Amino acid sequence: MPRQPNPSVDGTQRAVIEAVSPEIDGGLFPVKRSLGETVTVEADIFVDGHEVISAALLFRREQDKEWREAPMASLVNDRWRGVFGTNEIGRYVYTVTAWVDRFKSWRGDLAKRAEASTHTDLDMLSGAQLIEETSKRAGADATRLKDWAKSLRDKKQSLADKLTLALSDDLAALVEQYSDRTLATQYAKELVVVVDRERARFSSWYEMFPRSCAPAPGRHGTLKDCENMLSYVASMGFDVLYLPPIHPIGRTHRKGKNNVVISAAGDPGSPWAIGAEAGGHKSILPELGTLADFTSLVRKAQTLGIEVALDLAFQCSPDHPYVKEHPQWFRRRPDGSVQYAENPPKKYQDIYPLDFTSEHWRGLWQELLSVVQFWIDQGIRIFRVDNPHTKPLPFWQWLIDEIKKKNPEVIFLAEAFTRPKLMYRLAKLGFSQSYTYFTWRNTKPELTRYFTELTASEVREYFRPNLWPNTPDILNEYLQFGGRPAFMVRLVLAATLGASYGIYGPAFELLEDRPREPGSEEYLDSEKYEIKNWNRDKPDTLKEFIARVNRIRAENAALHGDHSLRFHAVDNEQIICYTKQSGDLGNIIAVVVNLDPHHVQSGWVKIPIETLQLDRTESYQAHDLLTGARFLWHGERNYVELNPQTAPAHILRIRRRMRREQDFDYFM
Repeated sequence: MPRQPNPSVDGTQRAVIEAVSPEIDGGLFPVKRSLGETVTVEADIFVDGHEVISAALLFRREQDKEWREAPMASLVNDRWRGVFGTNEIGRYVYTVTAWVDRFKSWRGDLAKRAEASTHTDLDMLSGAQLIEETSKRAGADATRLKDWAKSLRDKKQSLADKLTLALSDDLAALVEQYSDRTLATQYAKELVVVVDRERARFSSWYEMFPRSCAPAPGRHGTLKDCENMLSYVASMGFDVLYLPPIHPIGRTHRKGKNNVVISAAGDPGSPWAIGAEAGGHKSILPELGTLADFTSLVRKAQTLGIEVALDLAFQCSPDHPYVKEHPQWFRRRPDGSVQYAENPPKKYQDIYPLDFTSEHWRGLWQELLSVVQFWIDQGIRIFRVDNPHTKPLPFWQWLIDEIKKKNPEVIFLAEAFTRPKLMYRLAKLGFSQSYTYFTWRNTKPELTRYFTELTASEVREYFRPNLWPNTPDILNEYLQFGGRPAFMVRLVLAATLGASYGIYGPAFELLEDRPREPGSEEYLDSEKYEIKNWNRDKPDTLKEFIARVNRIRAENAALHGDHSLRFHAVDNEQIICYTKQSGDLGNIIAVVVNLDPHHVQSGWVKIPIETLQLDRTESYQAHDLLTGARFLWHGERNYVELNPQTAPAHILRIRRRMRREQDFDYFM
């Protein structure tokens, strides 16, 4: 006896949908977009035989019940593409549907027969039948469709007139509105896109220790002092002020200057050793001020277009209230003592890690969620998360999901200098932005390979890079030996390769380049362990250069995203060239950087003028936004020469030649 068809298979659904993109890990994780960005979806869609198929992209906000729809167009080799826009932050759902389109199949065959002069009235009767079936689904347009069907059946109409009617675009458009989808195939998965506000995509960060903001040496800075520094931060064009932990600092095993094990009287300790008698993660270090001082700082920053970002470091000093109140949240050694943090051979006796996987994990997780919510209630919407890769991944997925249910505008930056797969997994789990390996990518091949991976592979769908030339933990060798030009080079690279970047200041603009010892990336006299009194008015400060770069970023839409980044050939390995462009090509930026901070370098850059829609026969203007210089370029290959002591980089606005009158040209 023959086997019966599998009852779980609908044999009438003939369209096949495969290889949908973007689809992260089989749909396990969402892709990311920011408000106003589009989502381009592609899929392989085909059917047996020669019939024509139609396809549509279905999308909706996650909380909505009804699907919205965008058409999908056929590309090549059965690949289809559709696009939908995002106009609210939160989560969107999307999928693909496809069906055999009987009307398009009939219309296509009719056009072929007409070209061969083999069409007949029978073809018109077949079309009339399809149009009548469509009229039953058409509501207010039913009468119009019935009239069309009647005309195709009318024996008084000539075959030529019927053909014109049958192939009319108006008829095709109306039938398409009411196409028969009863046998449509819908992709088995509903995929998700998380839409963040624009600052998750485009932001300029400045890190500053409030305790070093006192106007005179020998005094502990306060939040009021930090508030007085906001105009300085705003003058450089930064829109995010990131504060290291502002909580009480433990005294037990407090580290001294340069991370020595035994502290001296007056040593303030590391802000990351959180917790003391004055409180824990929901408290403020008394020397800094009060919660009212903090909210005043947040409000004043907002008036200057700056958001305050807080450090989220889920670890405790031995003096943290949690240690006494919740000893079950910490791991014990065989002698009964609490296990302090280690990264052998390094020891951090001043920090106790939390035990996220003890049998009491649920209470701990809820408490840490309440910490984040507490600071949200104080006006914070951006968190820089310290070492998230050392905590369980399910914890972060749960916490971020819980926070974003009520506050979808919150941004989380992952400070995870770790293995690539772990960094990418954190991004997939929900982190809005991520630190990168940029700090250690200094040569042209290193930069080209790494940023091609970040912007031209699937990684771009979920990983938003935030580029930092320096941090309180990292003084890269390039900065140690490159002098002022090295700082300028790394700033330009960070600010133009990435739509989001940050610097640790004032160490960066004041050109701090002294390592603790040869071969170390730790700063000598690190601000992590002592209060600094920075001379922000030094004659050689980079603050004006930084302000110029940030102004260029703000004024050029091409630099507000990463997906358009493309690298271009230069016949000198010490010079790197790349472009970014706005979606409509109205704004094109070409960046040319001398990576050698010690010597003048020159070469010929090759700009793909066809890709940028530049006329090969016309000259075009390359306007250097850093110096104001204007160069008249021709064709693909143009000469550049960069002196690191004066101008180690060009940030060029490419302007097309436009013509108004016969004898008057201008550039756009």
